[in-house]
Amino acid sequence: MTDGRVPKEMAGNGARAVLAKMLHDGIGSDPSHTVPPYTVPMTQPRMARRLPPLLALRAFDVFARLGTVRAAADELAVSHTVVSRHIQNLEQSVGVKLVAKSGRGLSLTREGTRFAAQMHRAFDLIADASNELRNGGIEAVHICCLAGLASRRLLGRLPDLEAAMAGREVILQPTSARPDFSRGETDVEIMYLEDGAATVAEGLRAEMFAKPRILAIASPEFKARYPDVRTPADLVGLPLIHEQSTGMWEAWLEEAGVGDLPRLRGPRLWQAHLTIEAARLGRGVALVSDLLVIDTLASGELVEMVRSDVTIGGYYLIAPAQKWNTPVIAAIRQWLRDVFPPSEADSIS
Repeated sequence: MTDGRVPKEMAGNGARAVLAKMLHDGIGSDPSHTVPPYTVPMTQPRMARRLPPLLALRAFDVFARLGTVRAAADELAVSHTVVSRHIQNLEQSVGVKLVAKSGRGLSLTREGTRFAAQMHRAFDLIADASNELRNGGIEAVHICCLAGLASRRLLGRLPDLEAAMAGREVILQPTSARPDFSRGETDVEIMYLEDGAATVAEGLRAEMFAKPRILAIASPEFKARYPDVRTPADLVGLPLIHEQSTGMWEAWLEEAGVGDLPRLRGPRLWQAHLTIEAARLGRGVALVSDLLVIDTLASGELVEMVRSDVTIGGYYLIAPAQKWNTPVIAAIRQWLRDVFPPSEADSIS
C-alpha cells in the first residue's frame, strides 16, 4: 500500500493510526518521503470534576471507619445531627443509598461499603500528599492527646518540647478518638488506657509515663450538702457524672470494695474536662485523674468526696515501634518524664 491512504482497520484511531501507517510503509527512512495530509480527530474537552461536598465525604469516611454517628461526631468535634445531615447530603449528591437503619443506629449498605473503601483510599492519597509537603519544609511532629491532659498539664510546658525539637514544628491536637497511624494521622499518641499496653495495635509500642490516682471529686458546696458521706459505698446514691459510659464508675466502685451495684445513672459528658467543670459547678460527683486537678484541689475549688487510693490504668505514650528510638520520639518521652515526675502523684496525696 503506497497510495497514502490509511487502512480501514486503522481508521478512527487518530494519531496511533498515522504512526501505524508510518511503520507499515517505512516512512522516515527516506528523507524525500513526506507524510500525506491526515486530520487527527479533535478530542472532546474533559468535563469539570463534579465532586460531592468534601465535608460530607469526610463525615462519611469517619462514620464508615468508626461505625457510629456519635463516634464520628466526637472525632470531628460536631454534633451527631451534623454528621447525619452530611451523610444525607452525600446520598442526595451521588443518588445512592449509602446507609440504612440497623437497630438503634446506622450501618453501611452494600453500595456504601464499596464507596467507603474507595473513599478510604482517596483520603489515604490526600494524607500521603500532605505528608510529603509537610516533610518537604520544616518537619512537623504531630501529637494527638487527650483534651483534658493537653489543656491542663501540657500546654504550659510546650515551649520546653519545642526547644527540644531542634527547629521542628509541634502540632498538638486534642482529641478523644484513637488516631490511625497507618494513614499518617499522627506521629505520636498520648492516651489513657484502662487495660494497659495490651490494647495497643500491632506495630506500635507503648510506654506508661503516669499511673494516676482516680479521685471522686465535687464542689465544696456539694460536699457540704451530704455531710454523712464518708465511704465509697455512700456515693452510690448521689448524682454521679460520667464520661462516655458508666463503666469507669463501676470499675472504680469495684476497686474500692463496693459490690452489688444498682444501675448507675447520671449525665454522660464524653470529655474529662467537661466532667471536671460540671463537678465544679455543683452538678454531682465526677471521677478524674489526680493529675488533672492539682491546681483546683490546691485552690479549694474542688474537693475529694471520700478518701480513696484507687488506680485504674495509666497514661501512655504510643508510637510506631520502628521509630521508637529516633531522636524525636526520645525527646518526647523525656519531655513527658519532666512534666510528670514519678513522685508527683505521691505529693498530691
